[in-house]
Amino acid sequence: MTHWWRHAAIYQIYVRSFADGNGDGTGDLAGVRSRLPYLRELGVDALWFNPWYASPMADGGYDVADYRAIDPLFGTLAEAEQLIAEAHGHGLRVLVDLVPNHCSDRHTWFRAALAAGPGSAERERFWFVSGRGEAGELPPNDWTSYFGGSAWTRVTEADGSAGPWYLHMFAPEQPDLNWEHPEVRAEFEDILRFWLDRGVDGFRIDVAHGLAKKPGLPNVGPAPDITDLPYQDCDAVHDIYRSWRKILDSYDGERVFVGEVWLPSAEQTARYLRPDELHSAFNFDFLCCPWDAAALRGVVDDTFAGHAPVGAPPTWVLSNHDTIRHVTRYGRADTSFDMGDKRLLDPSDPVLGRRRARAAALLTLALPGGVYVYQGDELGLPEVQDLPDALIQDPTFVRSDGTDRGRDGCRIPLPWQADAPSLGFSPAGAAAPWLPQPGDWSPLSVSAQREDPDSFLTLYRTALALRRERFTALPEALAWVDAGPDTVCFDRADSFRCVVNLGADPVRLPVGARVLLSSAALDDPSLLPRDTAVWLER
Repeated sequence: MTHWWRHAAIYQIYVRSFADGNGDGTGDLAGVRSRLPYLRELGVDALWFNPWYASPMADGGYDVADYRAIDPLFGTLAEAEQLIAEAHGHGLRVLVDLVPNHCSDRHTWFRAALAAGPGSAERERFWFVSGRGEAGELPPNDWTSYFGGSAWTRVTEADGSAGPWYLHMFAPEQPDLNWEHPEVRAEFEDILRFWLDRGVDGFRIDVAHGLAKKPGLPNVGPAPDITDLPYQDCDAVHDIYRSWRKILDSYDGERVFVGEVWLPSAEQTARYLRPDELHSAFNFDFLCCPWDAAALRGVVDDTFAGHAPVGAPPTWVLSNHDTIRHVTRYGRADTSFDMGDKRLLDPSDPVLGRRRARAAALLTLALPGGVYVYQGDELGLPEVQDLPDALIQDPTFVRSDGTDRGRDGCRIPLPWQADAPSLGFSPAGAAAPWLPQPGDWSPLSVSAQREDPDSFLTLYRTALALRRERFTALPEALAWVDAGPDTVCFDRADSFRCVVNLGADPVRLPVGARVLLSSAALDDPSLLPRDTAVWLER
């Protein structure tokens, strides 16, 4: 039996920017429901929804105030239940984002903790710690937030006095939960059951490596070992996932966990993918890899080597809601990606970026394992790099004093209709989209690309159909073929070959092979041009 999640094509939906159904300029569940036929026709197997929970939106919904309610921006719980059922009717599985490392400062637990005061039981669910210095005026340790600045904020008590500090590895509006507390464990086990009972097929776990902290919350120090940081990848996290896995496996229908696991070594990541923990994890090494043949081959080899000991399937991803869209990355002089230095304003050649992104799509969809498609990848959307400062909503912009322009540029509302207001994102007469769409996106819309045989959308639809038809039954293995130092070339079984030319000179294709699909036109059917990928039937 082949498990669906080992080879699934999963489409990521950032609800706020996917489709607006009620005309308020913000994407919502009604908008998603109206576009389910599009997703079915695209050819994906499952949908992953970024957080749709009740939230003040200090971090785009990753600051959750109520894990059992839908934010009114997006709709209602009843609409979510309808969406899940309708997606299943279209043959699409549904994964929802789970945010267990932290909640919102508006969550009832945190508000109760602030009101209860020092030493209270309510504060034990979080990390409230006395500060250093004579009057506790210094943070408890030297940890820094992923969003910039200190990871600690000091509390002002009800009587106006300065209190202890609370931990937030992200924004101050996102206090970290204390996973040593049994009530935290019990609460999230109940949250899992709440959504599983409503038919979701699994969960994408946010910051999956970060829930547990080292006892005593020790300093990082001036020269830290990045493989042994006190706020991530602590051994206690694995017991959490083993308990979760028992809950998941008690439900019918092959429910799954997907981990967001950003760690420096394949060995560390593999521990999360043991048979009694998570099913799969995002392959960030592949996403961050430059457009370089040797580097790509190395990442693929390392991925297989790291996953083999635990029997987990590899996954492949080019973009997501936190990263620079790969159409833009691949048009740069430096095509790599680093979350710590996104280089948001680096110039990019759009023609080169689109050509390489098309080739990268065929490479990604040909590899064994699962694959993720971020909304707009199939349209060839670029990063929007010129958002005015006043419109940027990502908290990293403020926390970094403007040195990091944030992630809003990859979250621009999708273009659906070339000649419609807001490019069809909202119905006629609606409010302006919550983030502005570029004036030159009309040719990138779904309507402009749907019937164009050479469009990004047609490439993705054709590739996904061929992948489902021909690849999912093949073994999870590949055999490298030496086609030159600047190529990525491999066979799957005896019938299929993928060739990607990343070099300056054309690559000769094997005689007698039939072209199934090419990322660009082949003027000479025997030669593969630069920055082009081809699928061959041998």
